Formats: sequence, structure tokens, C-alpha cells
Amino acid sequence: MPKNIKLLLTENVEALGIVGDVVNVRTGFARNFLLPRNMATQPSEEKIQALAAKRADAQRLLAEQRRERESLIGKLQNIELTLIRSCNDQGVLYGSITQQDVSAALNELGHAVKPRDVRITQVMKRVDKYEVHIKLDSDLDATIRVIVQADRKLETDRHEHEDRHAQPQGAAPADAAEGAEAHAKPEAPAKTADAPEGEKKAKAPKKDKPAKAAATEAPAEKKTGWGKVVDKPVDLIPPPRARRGRDR
Repeated sequence: MPKNIKLLLTENVEALGIVGDVVNVRTGFARNFLLPRNMATQPSEEKIQALAAKRADAQRLLAEQRRERESLIGKLQNIELTLIRSCNDQGVLYGSITQQDVSAALNELGHAVKPRDVRITQVMKRVDKYEVHIKLDSDLDATIRVIVQADRKLETDRHEHEDRHAQPQGAAPADAAEGAEAHAKPEAPAKTADAPEGEKKAKAPKKDKPAKAAATEAPAEKKTGWGKVVDKPVDLIPPPRARRGRDR
């Protein structure tokens, strides 16, 4: 079985062709989608002639759609779209902005844009400003600006607002305090080097160093081997014995 097959379109098929076109498609696509829905048939001269009138109507419809799309692209150029969403105190949304959200908002403003025509190139999940592309055809596209705002006043915005208003009021008292401090500051005293010698403070006398323990302490008493002090008088000490060898 061949991979591709030629068929005659009996209906307009997006991204494939209009009625009366002979197209070359995959066999599986033809058997599973086109033929079961009666959107195509086997081509022949009789069938092509029978679809000529229907093809002319389709061409007029396509030309009208082209003019409408060109007009829509002109209206969408540089348009600003505001979306209000719930978020936390840091400005992070509880759900990302999708193609359906942008399409629904544009349709509320009277611009017929389908979700498939919306091209989102980045994640839109914060309170911020984004650029979104609208592509209606290969050569028809526009860039819109989507502003995502919080549904309440965020804490960060509140702090910035308070700081902005507090700075001008707090600047005046600060300057006044600096001026008062400058006037109240006494003059610096004269250098001590220029003062007379009599006015100089006397240095604190140095403390006398303690005398050496050896000079003040009494000589240590002689002690026996058991640590008792010897109190015998000198007269009671027996004289030393003479050696026998020398006496002989």
C-alpha cells in the first residue's frame, strides 16, 4: 500500500486546502479522517467540474475573510489589554495566563481572535507587563501588550508608597536636628601642650615595689630529717670524734 494518496477535497480543510483542490495526503490521514467525514473523494474530471461552483463560493469567502483579518490586525497593533488576577503578596498568580484568557479578553473588546491565534512565548504567572503575538495568517500578525494586575493592593506596593511619601517629610527634621547640633556643639578646648606647667596634672606616684623576700624574711631554721626544728644549745653538742688511724 502506498504511503501517500491523491484526493479531491469536497470541503474546506484548514491548513490543507479549499473545496475542489486535489491534494496529496498520507494514507492513514485519508482513511481515518478525510474519507470517513466525506471531506474528500477520489479525483475525476466530472467531480472537479461538479465542484467548480462550490469552489468559486469558497474563494469569495476566503477573500472576504482576508479583508476582515487585515482590518483586525490593524486594530490590534500596539493595543494594551489589562487582566485582573488573584495573587499572593509577592505578586505570583495562582494560575498562569493562557491563550484562552487572552482570546476571551479580546473578544470582550470586540476583536474576534481565536485561542489558536494567540502566541504566548513566555510564562505569564506574575503581576507584570508582557508582549503577546496574534498571528492570523502567515503574513498577518500583530503584537499586543498584556498588563497583569492584582485584584488587591499588594504589601510591596504599600511599602513603596509609604516610603515615597515619608522621605520628603523626614528630610526637614533631619536637617533641623543637624543644624541644632552644630550650634550646640562647644568649642574645642586648647591643646594641653600650650598650658602652663603648673596646670599640668601631676602624674600619679609610682607604687613602691615590695622588697625582695630574701631581704625581709628571717633565715630559715635548720630542721632535722623529720622536719623538726633543732633547739639544742651549742654546748650540749658533743665534739667530733677523732679518727683512730690518725691518733696512732
